[in-house]
Amino acid sequence: MREAAFVKQNKNKWFKFESYLGDNANYSPEELSDLYIEITDDLSYAQTFYPNSNTTKYLNQISVKAHQKIYKTKKTSGNKIIDFYTKDFPLGFYKYRNQLLLAFLVFLFFSIIGAYSASSDQDFVRLILGDDYVNMTLENIENEDPMAVYKKANETDMFIGITINNVRVGFLSYIFGFMFGIGALFIGMRNAIMLGSFQYFFAEKGLLWESVRTIWIHGTIEISVIIICITAGVVTGNGIMFPKTYTRIESLSMSAKEGLKIVLSTVPFFIIAGFLEGFVTRHTEMPDFMAILIIGGSLAFILYYYVFLPYKLNNRLQHGKHGNE
Repeated sequence: MREAAFVKQNKNKWFKFESYLGDNANYSPEELSDLYIEITDDLSYAQTFYPNSNTTKYLNQISVKAHQKIYKTKKTSGNKIIDFYTKDFPLGFYKYRNQLLLAFLVFLFFSIIGAYSASSDQDFVRLILGDDYVNMTLENIENEDPMAVYKKANETDMFIGITINNVRVGFLSYIFGFMFGIGALFIGMRNAIMLGSFQYFFAEKGLLWESVRTIWIHGTIEISVIIICITAGVVTGNGIMFPKTYTRIESLSMSAKEGLKIVLSTVPFFIIAGFLEGFVTRHTEMPDFMAILIIGGSLAFILYYYVFLPYKLNNRLQHGKHGNE
């Protein structure tokens, strides 16, 4: 579309939006928020096709002003929290699907590297997991209870400790994202290598299925949201490295807020993963079909929330937008 046609098609909406930004404007925060989503979509389109135009600069200015006003006027309430998790966040997360794919591929790649390194060097697993853990697991294997490590601690203590540790890793991934995003990918690399070598260790002992059916009861959600937190770090780092038409400070400020929202979205999932590890994983006697049901359900839940729901909401918004034109 030519720039002139793009401006003609949307200028009334932009002027209406700009009028809402005045100090004495009469509007509802919800209405402003909905219109803001459309403006940011237009800004993204303009940045792609008219990167150095006055139109892009204009949309950039009013979107920054709107961003500040929205977050100043929004009130936190039970309904707002629900809206954040069910509507606002999934809709906004759609535009970070490329960063999510990058985080996933990096994690997958280094998981394979971890498994390969463990197969090539007998001492690698001890280097990564530590002698104490390896010796304890070997003893458990000799006692015909290889997953006994999940049974030793008290359920509640294990739940609380694991949840706190996982949330800490998630926020570290976000904080390390301020190192141009590379720090977040480094966190992912460490965790992925550990996972790959861990799984190879059990595979080498002929216990691959036993480890998978046990560990991934909680690990499906836990590993998935760690990847989401790595995505948050990458998003934050991109704000520093690729400011586009914003100043670097403006870009960092917005990307840091977006990254923080992504991390906050994972907290309920970390709690669920901690609960599963503390109270469910220890029951290694459960039938295979039950373990598969929990793992499959967890994977479906994660994929729906972070992949399909964002796509669904964005698709609905786009169809509604085109239908009004």
